[in-house]
Amino acid sequence: MTEYDVIVVGGGHGGCEAALAAARLGASTLLLNLYVDNLALMACNPSIGGPAKGHLVREIDALGGEQARATDASTLHIRRLNTSKGPAVQTLRAQCDLDDYHRHYLERIEERANLHLHQDIVTELLVDEGTIRGVVTRLGSVYRGRTVVLATGTYLGGKVFIGRTHFASGPLGQVAALGLTESLRKIGFETGRLKTGTTPRIGRDSVDWASLESQESADEPLAFSHWSEGKIHEGFACHLTRTTEETHEIIRGAMDRSPLFRGDIEGPGPRYCPSIEDRVNRFPDRDSHPIFLEPVGRRSREIYMQNFSTSLPYDAQVEMVRSLPGCERARIVRPGYAIEYDYLPPTQLLPWLETKRVRGLFCAGQINGTSGYEEAAAQGLMAGINAALVARGRDPVTLGRHEGYIAVLIDDLVTKGTREPYRMFTSRCEHRLLLRHDNADRRLSPLGRRLGLVDDARWDHLQRRWRRVEEIREVLRSRLIYPGEATAAFLAGLASSPLAERVTALDLMRRPEIDASRLWSFLGLGDLPDGEILASVQTDVRYEGYIARQERQVERMERMERVPLPVDFDYASVGGLSGESRQKLESIRPLSLGQAGRVSGVTPADVQLLWVTLESRRRSREKNPA
Repeated sequence: MTEYDVIVVGGGHGGCEAALAAARLGASTLLLNLYVDNLALMACNPSIGGPAKGHLVREIDALGGEQARATDASTLHIRRLNTSKGPAVQTLRAQCDLDDYHRHYLERIEERANLHLHQDIVTELLVDEGTIRGVVTRLGSVYRGRTVVLATGTYLGGKVFIGRTHFASGPLGQVAALGLTESLRKIGFETGRLKTGTTPRIGRDSVDWASLESQESADEPLAFSHWSEGKIHEGFACHLTRTTEETHEIIRGAMDRSPLFRGDIEGPGPRYCPSIEDRVNRFPDRDSHPIFLEPVGRRSREIYMQNFSTSLPYDAQVEMVRSLPGCERARIVRPGYAIEYDYLPPTQLLPWLETKRVRGLFCAGQINGTSGYEEAAAQGLMAGINAALVARGRDPVTLGRHEGYIAVLIDDLVTKGTREPYRMFTSRCEHRLLLRHDNADRRLSPLGRRLGLVDDARWDHLQRRWRRVEEIREVLRSRLIYPGEATAAFLAGLASSPLAERVTALDLMRRPEIDASRLWSFLGLGDLPDGEILASVQTDVRYEGYIARQERQVERMERMERVPLPVDFDYASVGGLSGESRQKLESIRPLSLGQAGRVSGVTPADVQLLWVTLESRRRSREKNPA
């Protein structure tokens, strides 16, 4: 019987990243998916990116993951977001061809050496003396593995709701994964239920496009991956319509048949992406909600209705859709639905996504309580890396919260837990000026290189890019600008005050109204550098003081992270801890003083008590060595 280093259960966005990462690190890897044809399925909106989510994609790419390249290979429409705001929150969002996205991942997996793809459903975990040994499938097959990654998505115990109708199902009519939850419970894991949903899909030819506001793709070449060439995309615009009072009346009239409001659905849904019936109920004074009609593929005639998720009965959905301007004769191709599924509260995980209860068992994606393709892929990448390292007897890797959104995501999950689908936001990140879209490569690619996920060609490309950044900085640092008529006219054109004395171009670039590209051209410095590189230089210069302040904050935080807490630490022995704090700390078992301070309910005073206790015991050991 073949024994694998890593077995990955589930071929969604998290599972694909986990399997590819493990195989690229040299681990013999098996990817088990319940249906090969739904590999990397975009079951909800086929879009990638947006605030914080786009940051995750760039970080996955910088570490050597695949999602950014899959996005670039399937992009229909792409835009740069938050351009009127600061650089910390600027990122990309792309609308993708869901078939091309799936095909990209399938090709990478099929061509990957030491990675086997097989179709079957895992129903049982093999555990011996607290260590994972392998899995058993519905067909009775047994696969032995040194480590296992569970990336089961919304399939685990999946149940679909459309009005009063409900049935066991995965997303989009796929088969549900049944049996594995019972195995997890027998082992001793706590499980729960969560809910998400999707919108009706309508036929492209049944929409009155001429009556709708169009949103075209960006007119500049853009790409997600550091190693992709930016492109301009045409022919697949998104369009805007809005709900009407008629829409809201239809929804209110169907509330008695809503599984959400009837109490048929047990699990909480995503707070920040509610169904349209939940929006109408929560905001009764709003007379309209925006709905975006978005393409799903080059060859598909389906249109996705963003912001119109619903689990109301089919007849109500038809009425709701046709009450929207431009959709009066729209034809539903696939009805919207809610889907409820099993998950494991993520405080049962260690910071490297290995379970505390079973050695060698890792979890990634929606099984950990998250929502979104990007969150799943980020966890999958880290789980795959660490499963491969642990299988080879090496220490797992973790990232600090100051190093990436990936770290913020994972730390929030394992330290604070979640009782509703977790979504990444820039506001969750306390060091977001350090964790920008434009500097993901500088932050994380050196780690990807050390691990072996960034190959020679890609590493050489990054080094050339970084040298170019330093060359540009040096050119701007050495170029002097003097007061004069030409300079005054240039500055006046940018609504900037005239110079009183000479400055370097780098100093002038610190002014918030100065456009770096126009400054470069004014100085006659030759061909304009890559826009993203020049913008990154300007951001580093303009926010230098703020960045230095955040770096000092990080250093203070790092001192706390370097104070370890023993796994068997007796919190009952610490006088002064509140009952809530003691209970939370005993449940989470943080590995450092810094992590303890992020546990929900633990106060700064509690952290100080822990530090005093640890310091007292350290001094006692020094005075009385064993």
